[in-house]
Amino acid sequence: MNMTQYGFKDPFRTQAESLMTTPEFSRCIPGRVVLEHKRMYRVVTEHGEWLSTVSGSYAFHSAGRMDFPSVGDWVLVEQMPGEEKGIIHALLDRISVFTRKEAGQRVEEQIVAANVDIVFLVMSLNADFNARRLERYLVAAWDSGARPVIVLTKKDLCENPSDYMDALGGIAFGVDTVLVSAVTGEGLDVVRAFLGEGVTAALLGSSGAGKSTLTNALSGKEMMAVQDIREDDAKGRHTTTHRELIPLPGGASLIDTPGMRELQLMDQSEGLESGFSDIDKLADSCRYRDCGHKKEPGCAVREAVEEGRLPEERLTSYFKLQREIAYIEQKSDARARMASAKQRKDLTKAVRRAQKQKKR
Repeated sequence: MNMTQYGFKDPFRTQAESLMTTPEFSRCIPGRVVLEHKRMYRVVTEHGEWLSTVSGSYAFHSAGRMDFPSVGDWVLVEQMPGEEKGIIHALLDRISVFTRKEAGQRVEEQIVAANVDIVFLVMSLNADFNARRLERYLVAAWDSGARPVIVLTKKDLCENPSDYMDALGGIAFGVDTVLVSAVTGEGLDVVRAFLGEGVTAALLGSSGAGKSTLTNALSGKEMMAVQDIREDDAKGRHTTTHRELIPLPGGASLIDTPGMRELQLMDQSEGLESGFSDIDKLADSCRYRDCGHKKEPGCAVREAVEEGRLPEERLTSYFKLQREIAYIEQKSDARARMASAKQRKDLTKAVRRAQKQKKR
């Protein structure tokens, strides 16, 4: 296997070489997780693909699900004697990670894709297009450490693509946008230009946006099944049911992901600043440094809204995401305090048991 095509480069190479000089990891080689299912991992290495699990020691020292490998992660893996199976002993440091809040009431962070260079945010030129949802994706993408690129699909079915481009003008600052038709091939070469050798990209978007069709077009193979969408609301069923990293002909790698019905943010305040750089820039001119952009005197943001330079719905969306992130931070802090209290309580019980044992 050509590991360069799978994105094996610095800092992964340097860290792996350093760790493999130690006795603990001397029998390991670097590999990349291309598929994950219920703590089972398909790991590609220079000697082939191995079905792998984490070692007992690895699992014991992991504090939560973020410590476990995910698709796109680089790991140190040891081959089991005489088998095409492996044991994962270490997770190499991530250079980027796209996460979201797990669906439902639990405040749990879920990795969507790890170690990606480019995040293709895919929306189709129909009723699937939603500027407010795209703002949410951009916040998460900027926070991930990867470069966001907007891909608008199904151009062959759209009569007025310029209307969609106008809508992007006020929200996608500094973000490249590509209009694509997998049917005619228009725009595919522009997308391929982002995918140089060793580059890893991820496709993110809602169901029916055309991610699987785009994957098939870029790979030149029928890698992912595709399905029609409903005509009344342009929504589709989940064609892709799992995350998988696949190699592309030009030497890049692509992670296709299941369509997300919702994208709830975690602690992504830095991404909020980047995703709403227009508001962040206006805020520099506010009279007060801690201006909340509500009714404070001398607020440059409110002034821009009143003068029509900043759409009211743009600011409303900013406030909504800001509240969502603050709520998640509060819940996360509360969970951390509860976990810390439980650890102290368990430690106290253990000490008391040990003292009782000594007295016997």
